[in-house]
Amino acid sequence: MKQIATALVKAQKAFGPALKTATNPHFRSRYADLAACVEAVMDGLNSNGIALVQQLTESDTGVIVETVFIHESGEMLNCGKLHVPAVKHDPQGYGSALTYARRYSLMAACGIAPEDDDGNAASRKVEKKSEVDESVMADHLAAIEATTTQDDLKKAYVKAYAYANNEPVWQKKVIAAKDKMKGKL
Repeated sequence: MKQIATALVKAQKAFGPALKTATNPHFRSRYADLAACVEAVMDGLNSNGIALVQQLTESDTGVIVETVFIHESGEMLNCGKLHVPAVKHDPQGYGSALTYARRYSLMAACGIAPEDDDGNAASRKVEKKSEVDESVMADHLAAIEATTTQDDLKKAYVKAYAYANNEPVWQKKVIAAKDKMKGKL
């Protein structure tokens, strides 16, 4: 266990934060999804000669996952089994439980916790390019400004807000245009 223990200490120094980049629409909250957790640790593990394996064990009530680290020397570290019940006993229910189990088993085994995307994390994050076409959005904003009734305003606002594609900058502009017209009508 000496070589894998030494490598794990070095790997943990290289771990990044598990950024909360996914959104749970039911609770309107952000969380670190499985991809963010893997991204936070994979480079640190691999650059120190450690492979990450998540073994599955059969279960009639859910899923059982165990995170295992395998060092290039052949040494292995099993991190314990985690059982997550499947809320629904169908493929979607088991798939959801599997993703949840893999994420939490990995975070526990690596000693990482979800972290908000603040100053230090943001400096490493690649800026996401807007998917909103500015000329189309300009047309939507003009349609809001051209409304003559509250009903037309509501329809134009709903279309423009949907086109904003959950991008806060565009959402604010649409809301401001709606509020401005609402005051005039």
